[in-house]
Amino acid sequence: MSELIVNNFFILDFIIGFGTPAVIIILHIARKVSTFTWRMFWVGTAIGLTWEIPLSTLDGLGIVDIFSFLTHPPAHFSFIIASHSFWDGGLFLAGILIVRMVLKGEEHFTRFRSRELGILLLWGQVQELCVELLSTGNGGWSYNPAWWNPQLFHFNGRPITLLPQLIWLAAPVLFYVAALRIQKISRHP
Repeated sequence: MSELIVNNFFILDFIIGFGTPAVIIILHIARKVSTFTWRMFWVGTAIGLTWEIPLSTLDGLGIVDIFSFLTHPPAHFSFIIASHSFWDGGLFLAGILIVRMVLKGEEHFTRFRSRELGILLLWGQVQELCVELLSTGNGGWSYNPAWWNPQLFHFNGRPITLLPQLIWLAAPVLFYVAALRIQKISRHP
């Protein structure tokens, strides 16, 4: 099974990446997701673009050596940018689901609550570390250490670095602020 994943890492990556908005669109058309959830998926995707575009473009054009592909991707880096941004939107939605599961019986995202933000921050760190470990362990990519991206530790003979963790420390804050505003708009259109 591990060999299958390594040989098809990017195919699985793209199926999930492009499948996520397809599922969200179908659920939206069927009225199975709220306006808030619909909007938050696209906000999460847009936030993901804020790092997916610069990092992938700088690396893809050879301007800065940000990451190394362990298996050559079967598509242009612009395809990776789109797929990973959709992944980001889905990961942010998973954070909303976790908030709702952990903080049952409360209204969510109606006013600032440190517990909601804390859950989103914790989720951001855990899922980012899992993504890096899965990628590094299954033939995807690994980030290259640099003065601006120090190595945290080695996994599978490859570095796990600080920059992705910092991104997912800042991104949930931005997402949470957007969620508070969008929830207010969704409740009072």
